[in-house]
Order: sequence, then C-alpha cells, then structure tokens
Amino acid sequence: MRLYLTALNPTDAVLEGFLPAAAALGLSATVLTDRPAEWPSDAPVVRCAVRDATAVVAATAPTRPVALLSNSDHLQEATAIAARKLGLPGKDPDAARLCKDKAAARRAIAAAGLDLVRTITIDPGIAPEVPVEMFPAVVKPREGVASEDAYLVADHSELVARVTEIRGRRPDVALVVEEYLAGELRTFETLGDGTALASLGGWRTSLGPPPTFTEESLHWSPPAESASTQLRARLDALGVGFGACHTEYVIADGRVRLIEVNYRLIGDRMDLILAELLGVPLFEHVIRLHLGEPLAALSLPTTVDRYAQVEYVCAETSGRLTAAPGRLDTVHGDVRLGCRPLRAVGRVAEHTGTNRDYLAVLHAIGPDQATVRQSMAAFRSDLQWTIVE
Repeated sequence: MRLYLTALNPTDAVLEGFLPAAAALGLSATVLTDRPAEWPSDAPVVRCAVRDATAVVAATAPTRPVALLSNSDHLQEATAIAARKLGLPGKDPDAARLCKDKAAARRAIAAAGLDLVRTITIDPGIAPEVPVEMFPAVVKPREGVASEDAYLVADHSELVARVTEIRGRRPDVALVVEEYLAGELRTFETLGDGTALASLGGWRTSLGPPPTFTEESLHWSPPAESASTQLRARLDALGVGFGACHTEYVIADGRVRLIEVNYRLIGDRMDLILAELLGVPLFEHVIRLHLGEPLAALSLPTTVDRYAQVEYVCAETSGRLTAAPGRLDTVHGDVRLGCRPLRAVGRVAEHTGTNRDYLAVLHAIGPDQATVRQSMAAFRSDLQWTIVE
C-alpha cells in the first residue's frame, strides 16, 4: 500500500514526521516534488510538477495509492484536487483555495456575518490606494506564508515604500493591505475527518519588534471554550474540517479575529513538539484521516497535564554563522529539553526580520509553567551562537 506526499523543499515534518509515521503504519511512502535535488539522497522522492493536479495524478499511475496528502501551504489546493480525482479522502479544494487566498478568506468570513476586516487587494503593477482611516495597516502577499514579506505600516508613505520593496523581490505577486488587528497572537490546532473536528489545543505567541512579525517564542495556552466555539464557526465558514489545520487569531473585546488559516500542521518544528507534548503519534493520526478512518478512531487526549515553551534563536545581524550548538536532548529535573539547529554552521545569510533568521529552536516540556520557564532559562544561558559579519 502506497502513500504519496506532495512537497517542495525538504522539511522536518516530512523527514522526521510523515515518513517514519507511514513506515509505522506499514505503508510505502513516496514524496512527489519539483525539487528532487534538494532532498537527501536516501529520501524516496520522485520528480513531479506538484502545483499541477493533473501531473500529481499522473505521477501516481504506476501504483494504486491509498492516500495522498501535503503539509505545504502552496500545494493544498492542487493536492486536494488530485485526491478527489483519484477517489481518495482529502480536503475540499475550495476550502484549500480560500485558506491560501487571504482576501478571499476575509470575504467568506464577512459573508457569514462573523467578522469584517477591512482589506484591499493590490494587483501587480498597480499603485496602492488605501483610505487614511485604515492605518495602521498590514501589507503582505495575498497568498503568502508565515511572516514572509509581511509589514506593519503606519501611513501611506510607509505603505508605498514597503510595496516597492516587496515588488523588487516579487514583482508578479498580488498584495493585500488590511487593518491591523491588535491583540495577543494565539493559535488553534485542529484535526478533522470532514464531519467531526477535534481541538488539539493552542499556543500563545510572542512576536519580535515591528514592523515585521517574527515569532520569537510560543507558550502552551489552549483556547477557552468561548474562543473555541467562535473559531470553529469561522473554520466552518471556510469549509475547513478535514485533516490538520493551524489557525492564528487574536481576541479583541471577547471576539475572535482571524489573522490567517494555514490548512496544515503548525510549522517550524512546532508539529514535532506538539506531538511530544500531547504524547500521541500525531503524524500517524493525520495519515489515518487521509486513509479514511474516522476521527473517533484516533486516540486523542481530552486534557493535557503538562506545559510547554518554545523559543526561536534569531540572528540579529547578517553574516556567517561560525559556531553553534548541535542537536541536543537533555533532562532538567522533571523537564525535557531540546535544541534543534535550523541553520548550518558556515552558512552566510542576510538579516531579514522574518523566520528566515532562525538559527535554532529550543523547547521545554514539563509539569507546570514556572518549572518549565526556569529550566528553559538555564538551558538557553549555556548555549551560544556566533555570527561574523
């Protein structure tokens, strides 16, 4: 029985999560990618134009696949269309498209009467025209991911400067300008089988200084019941309900306001950390949903009696990373700690103010918040990263 995964760049989620999970379930796994040269030589990859659903279907022709899925923001719609053509369980292609298109997602939420976020699309080559009452605002690619090319702008002159800067790198990308949603950034992690939806919990996210939106740390903080109810209503409006989903939001005056919906697992190693915190085979669960198993068949915790903290070590300048800790796993009392490098020693990189500046991710899982924070502080103080400009 063969499972196909569509992907672009090699990620820890695929290499350390989905491929071992497939093996544990007795499945043969093949990664379809348009960048096979970038993958490890022992990875089971096949070249494919993965943004084209027809090409994905054709690539599975040598075998009869039992499941097809993707953990890439860029490939959800094409993969969903291909799964439907193959008669396999999968996401609704319209929902996948809505989640990727930030302007369309805003319209769908507003049409459902749930929230109205003022949003203006700026097509390539068009000068931005935004009413003064919308500032401060956020400008970002309409189909962007994470914090890449997302900026807070205070007025029209800052907006024009940022649009010019982004177009210098990505001239053909449509942008959106939307009102800035103030509040503490949080996440909502879910799994669904197309009928039922389960909450896995969520995180409270601390950001670096504006005008960029770099995530610097996350603290375990599942949403309250009232927030969870509002979040589910918004996901329903987008048609989200199958497989994994990672939702970012803030709460203003008791009302949930979505930042964005990423129709896949939380990224930047947070998926692997979440699996460890929950104590469940998370990647196996995602695969089993794509095999057509019901959500009720999965063993999911109803409560989590542990606390977790994650910190990203960010480069503060451009230059060459000349010294850094390697992969570490240790125990401090009742707290399990880990360090995973995200940038190789010797690599030269520009400072961007985004998650491309991540050098490493540290995590701590233990019995309570105070114990975890104390252990994390001690752990981080013993580690050093050196960048030479």
